[in-house]
Amino acid sequence: MKVIGLLGGMSWESTALYYRWINEEVKKRLGALHSARIAMVSVDFHEIETLQRAGQWDRAGELLAKAAQQVEAAGADFLLICTNTMHKVAPQIEKSISIPLLHLADATAEHVKQNKIKTVGLLGTNFTMEQEFYKGRLIERHGLNVIIPSEKYRERVHRIIFEELCLGKVKEESRREYLNIMGQMQEQGAEGIIEGCTEIVMLVQQKHTNIPLFDTTEIHAKQAVTLALN
Repeated sequence: MKVIGLLGGMSWESTALYYRWINEEVKKRLGALHSARIAMVSVDFHEIETLQRAGQWDRAGELLAKAAQQVEAAGADFLLICTNTMHKVAPQIEKSISIPLLHLADATAEHVKQNKIKTVGLLGTNFTMEQEFYKGRLIERHGLNVIIPSEKYRERVHRIIFEELCLGKVKEESRREYLNIMGQMQEQGAEGIIEGCTEIVMLVQQKHTNIPLFDTTEIHAKQAVTLALN
């Protein structure tokens, strides 16, 4: 079994989901007392989020590249960045390490295409929904049609992530807000919704809606297990 490298802490709430999903999937596939071989470095999200808001992405990339090198030094065979938003600095991180990066957007897009879906709604932070590092990758590299909410609703999605979900707060009123936004994107042609922030699954799961949901945390974790066991 290969060693799965995790660059986590952004936020720790979703990194905990990664750890659980990976180990549950290993147990499911191998049985007995098997668990995953994991090397993880967890950063201080306050420092990273401050740099996000200041637009200091190069500095954030430097910090994460250093943390990724620590993951590699701990024996990881490949790396997962346990957050959608910070894939903005994925190229910077990739240049700093010699092990492969399992890109979250690629893993998610492949899963979407396996489900014969071409048009998806994308929810996440404003950075993820608006900037080309993620949305553009889905469109240009994978040929998907991507729908995002209007500016007003993007702000609400973003606020709930940072002011509630990253702090472990799950509110029913926020769930209703997200479901309403998902419904609007479905009316615009979305055949499914990418939950493009690793915390969103804390709020909305498939049991809450009949719109197909693509939980990036679960997808990324399961692909990591497949790679580790192959």
